[in-house]
Amino acid sequence: MSILISNAIREGVQMLRAAGVNEPRRESGSLLAHAIGRDRTFVVTHADEPLEAAVVESFRKLIERRAAGEPLQYLTGHQEFFKLDFEVTPDVLIPRPETEFLVEIALELLKGNLDPFIADIGTGSGCVAVSLLHELPDAHAIATDISAAALCVAQRNADRHGVTDRLTVIESDCFAKVNADRSFSLIAANPPYIRDDEMGTLQREVGYEPRRALAGGPDGLDIVRRLLREAAPFLESGGHFVFEIGYGQNALVEQLINREVWELTEMRPDLQGIARTVVLRKK
Repeated sequence: MSILISNAIREGVQMLRAAGVNEPRRESGSLLAHAIGRDRTFVVTHADEPLEAAVVESFRKLIERRAAGEPLQYLTGHQEFFKLDFEVTPDVLIPRPETEFLVEIALELLKGNLDPFIADIGTGSGCVAVSLLHELPDAHAIATDISAAALCVAQRNADRHGVTDRLTVIESDCFAKVNADRSFSLIAANPPYIRDDEMGTLQREVGYEPRRALAGGPDGLDIVRRLLREAAPFLESGGHFVFEIGYGQNALVEQLINREVWELTEMRPDLQGIARTVVLRKK
């Protein structure tokens, strides 16, 4: 017996709602669209069409996995970020809307620079580096990550958005293997900044993401400390270091900044008013 698209979505909504998933209708529709291989518009406009048994089976398996907590983005393999569609896998952190502030600030700082050279440290999916290169056709960038698997995803996203010829990916622990032939105009980073004692309190979906992209040590700032020590020699005089921090970390981060090296120009809040993006200028 066949099942209509509308009935399949309804079935998925019931399962996801019972599992406590936010926006169960949107997610059910997205998973069905993925199972069919079409977009959500098709699902909405063809609600009365029957589905093949194989599609229904695939959809139900996706719903079961989502109900168990697996993130929607890992199930579909996609996440939108800064107007672009990025591939995501369990090897990379899922790009968050608040990280778009980092890209926006970088674009502001690089305005008027005719030949910007950018470093994205801990690139993950490549969303920051690729977005910047997509917006700045004269820019070049280096993107590093300690994970070879993550760099494969970043490289595919660079290919997808046509910036491969301007991006160099390097498997490196922060700056350890960076050997650029010129200083960077701007260094960007979205480092792990979750405190160790917070890791067990995060929503279940976060448990599917790579731990080392999230866990930042006892106070969440282990990698931030390293970057503050290591970034300056790679940055041109007057260049900027822009990085993301977590809730309530702004005061401690201020104390970590060496004022002989850096000028703190801004701690920009996100839409919830939380200090989210730190902007430093090399003296």
